[in-house]
Amino acid sequence: MSAATTRSRTPRTPDRLCAEAVELARAAAEEAAAPGVVGEHVSVVAEGDRVVTHFFECKEPGYRGWRWAVTVARASRAKVVTLDETVLLPGPDALLAPEWVPWSERLRPGDLGPGDLLPTDAEDLRLEPGWTGEDAPPPNSVVSEEMAELVEAEDADVTDRVVVPERGSISAVAEELGMRRARVLSRYGLHTAADRWDEAFGAKTPMAQAAPASCVSCGFLVRIGGSLGQAFGVCANEFGPADGRLVSLSYGCGGHSEAAVMPKPPRPAPPVLDSMGADEFPLRPAPDTGSVPLADLPSADLGHS
Repeated sequence: MSAATTRSRTPRTPDRLCAEAVELARAAAEEAAAPGVVGEHVSVVAEGDRVVTHFFECKEPGYRGWRWAVTVARASRAKVVTLDETVLLPGPDALLAPEWVPWSERLRPGDLGPGDLLPTDAEDLRLEPGWTGEDAPPPNSVVSEEMAELVEAEDADVTDRVVVPERGSISAVAEELGMRRARVLSRYGLHTAADRWDEAFGAKTPMAQAAPASCVSCGFLVRIGGSLGQAFGVCANEFGPADGRLVSLSYGCGGHSEAAVMPKPPRPAPPVLDSMGADEFPLRPAPDTGSVPLADLPSADLGHS
């Protein structure tokens, strides 16, 4: 092993004149900092040949563990020490700010308030290009320009010079199908949204685990269109926990329309002993219940004296 290699691996010894220039370093630190902020001299480190850094304690509130670092140097064969730089550096136990995170990663659901604008990245994976109008259909297509001109000409003859809206164009078809947008939801964006909704109102939630039935058989479920309609719907039960929310068809709650149907009030059975009714009790016996036939009775009332 050479002497140069041995010398490079051994710790450097601070230059004597630079190490003794503590007051020069303190004056430079006090000039850069506020009065009374520079504390005690902490240590001295050799940065190179005749280059030394002095560390001073920082008493600035909010900078716990930080140190003022003042680097001094001396030219070869010179006896005058000069100032190199003064900086504030964190120490081993310094209080540091958390690692910077871009705003797009710090944003959380619910952070968007009234009047806030949320821009989307041009390469957002949740979106994909929609119909831009640049792709021309083939000439024999029903939405080609040639076919559109023929349709307009026929409509003009029938309607006697009445201006007919443009028909048969690809823009009209796109407008009708709701596709005339710059960007539409991509498959990745669709899946991430479905996973997020299923996590909030899905089959694995405690509410769904304790539900008597799932939303697919609930009368309060409002169906939605598109591919999401195969797995999600909107709850319309004002007393349910997901009223007005997009819920999974496998979600459920205690407000299921068929969970507890109110039975009709039971009709009471007829009483065995009727204590509320009245029996007829005639004051006189019936004429046909006596021992004397009706024909033998006198027709006139004999009366009594």
